[in-house]
Amino acid sequence: MPRKITEAELRRLRNDIDIAQLIRHLDIAWKRDDYYFRFLCPVCHEFNTATNPRTNLGRCFRCRKNFNPIDIIMSVERVSFIEAVQMLRQLSTDLSSPNDPQIS
Repeated sequence: MPRKITEAELRRLRNDIDIAQLIRHLDIAWKRDDYYFRFLCPVCHEFNTATNPRTNLGRCFRCRKNFNPIDIIMSVERVSFIEAVQMLRQLSTDLSSPNDPQIS
């Protein structure tokens, strides 16, 4: 039986797993321009996106979908919230260090 998901764990998964690193890890197409880390939206498949390193969120300006790390997993892997949390638990040790030098 899966262990209980606490508020503290959800906060950690949303905030401590760098969304840009997660996008790269999931092999989502991405590019870096002068100001933003952009990625191919898993919902509408457009590059009209950006990430905000201060909030650790992604946003698609075409379909208006906001993404945190849990949302990215749910959209890309087509899994439930619980399954996405379980996947991020497994990935968290590899992806928890922010500011990947290859992305910054």
